[in-house]
Order: sequence, then structure tokens, then C-alpha cells
Amino acid sequence: MLINITLLIFSYAAAVGATLAGFGSSTLLMPVVLLFMDARSAIFLVACFHMFNNLFKIKVFWKRIDFRTFMLFGIPSIIFAFAGAMLISFLPAGIIKKSIAVFLMIFAVYSLLRPKFAIKETPITAIIGGSLSGLLAGLIGLGGAVRSVFLIAFNLSKEVYVGTSAVIAFVIDLTRIPTYLLTKVVQDSSRFILLPFLVLSAYFGVKSGKMLLGKINQETFRKIVLIVILLVAIKLLF
Repeated sequence: MLINITLLIFSYAAAVGATLAGFGSSTLLMPVVLLFMDARSAIFLVACFHMFNNLFKIKVFWKRIDFRTFMLFGIPSIIFAFAGAMLISFLPAGIIKKSIAVFLMIFAVYSLLRPKFAIKETPITAIIGGSLSGLLAGLIGLGGAVRSVFLIAFNLSKEVYVGTSAVIAFVIDLTRIPTYLLTKVVQDSSRFILLPFLVLSAYFGVKSGKMLLGKINQETFRKIVLIVILLVAIKLLF
């Protein structure tokens, strides 16, 4: 029971954080879920939560979505998300877990040291960003951080950025979740009873994040979240 409550609390916090901080709910929730489940099952559970979280964000920010940018990112994202989701069944669970931990550590450290890092805005940038984020999302369940590095180059306003990122992530989830089911990667379904409650957490988390958007020091919040991600990644690695 305590584990279930912990997962629900962190899922709500992840939904709020993803709306405020500009990177994915998977990045925030995955380290916690991995403490209680095997890597493949954790990726699937978080993917389901992630899909609904993005669906709610699309609803809230629908009028602010930049569909041209979505197309540039989205099409390669779908192709490479399928490829990554197919590959996951061939990799040992231990390697997947370590890969996630290393990725989180690199992302957190680099983001803390280079907060203003930016890539040039070009269609090629979008295609590369979409391809890499789709592949990582399918393979290790974490593509939002990479996508944000490339998407931020397009100088979108906060609301447009959140909405556009959400619809890109949503089509990735629609691709990888059926692929996970097809390849039967799930080994532990004991926590899946939480899915309806995780959906509610995602909904209220997005609503809360929307209300707080612009009312909180996002840079301070971002640094706190990155430090937490780094600490949990170290725990997963060692």
C-alpha cells in the first residue's frame, strides 16, 4: 500500500513538474518506478502514464500547438520509436536499467552545467531531434530530455513549447505502447492496477501545472528537479 501511495504522489508531482519545467514526466517518474519494478515493466507502465499526461496537455494547450514544428519532429519520432520499442525485447533488463541511469546522470549534469545550451534552428535539427527522441523513448522510455534540447532551439513561447512537445510525445506513445504489447516485454503487471489512478494523477497534475505556469521561479524549480534526478540515477547505477 505504501509503495502504491508513493507512486501516485510521484506521478502527480511528475505531471506538475513536466508542465512547469519543460521536460517529460517520464524523466521524473521513471527513476522512482524503477525502484519497485523491473526495467521493461517500468518502461511500459510509465509509457501509459506518459501518454495520458500528454493527452491532457494537448487538451489544455491545443490552440498553442505549432503544427509545422510537430510534423518536422513527429514523423521521424514515430519511425524511430517503433525501432526502439522492437529492440527493447532483445536487450538484457540489467543493461536497460543501467542505460537509463547513465542517461539520467548525463542529462542532469549537463543541464546543470550548461543551462543555456542551444542548437541552431533548422529542419535538419528537428529531424535529428525527432529521430533521437523517438529511438530513446522506444528503447529506454526516456526521449523527452533529448527532444527538449532540440525543440528549445525553435524559440517557442512556453505555452507553444509545452503544447507542441506534448503532441510529439503523444504520437511516440501511440507507436511504442502497442509495440511493447506485441513483443510481450512486460514481466511484472502487479502495479498495473494503479493505471486508472495514475491517469487521474496525470490529469490533476497538468491542471495544477497550468495554474502555476508563470507563477513560480522556473529556473530554481528546474535545478531542484535536476538534482533529484541525478541523486536517484546514482542510486539506480550503484
